[in-house]
Amino acid sequence: MQKKERAFTLIELTIIVVIVIVLAATAIPLYTKTKQKMVQKEGLVNIKLIATGEMIARMKDGDYVDCNCTTSANCVSASGCSTLLKTIINTENWSYGVVTAGSSGSKTANITATAKSGSCTYSLVSSDFDTKDFSTSASCI
Repeated sequence: MQKKERAFTLIELTIIVVIVIVLAATAIPLYTKTKQKMVQKEGLVNIKLIATGEMIARMKDGDYVDCNCTTSANCVSASGCSTLLKTIINTENWSYGVVTAGSSGSKTANITATAKSGSCTYSLVSSDFDTKDFSTSASCI
């Protein structure tokens, strides 16, 4: 007697493919939205890190410092935020900058974080460094 081979039928395979497609259609948008939220959280965390570095610089040297951080190379340059504020800032998704204004000893600082993809921008002024009260553009999640 010949042994009967077991295999999947075309209907069973079709059902499995449909289930996989439904799961993928649900998971991919959730993954994309979660990734966007994490990228935006990165911008917020780094702007807080820069604000903390600026507060330390002001306590140490008496003033806030101007710095720019749009690429990893200029982040560690002589005028870069990573060098001046002794921080490590990831610039893969965001560009950061600190602009100061006023006279020596009484400067104010404005930190901006601008997303490299999309149009989300966060800004934080020195009067809000303690409260971390951000200004955000409408396109931020």
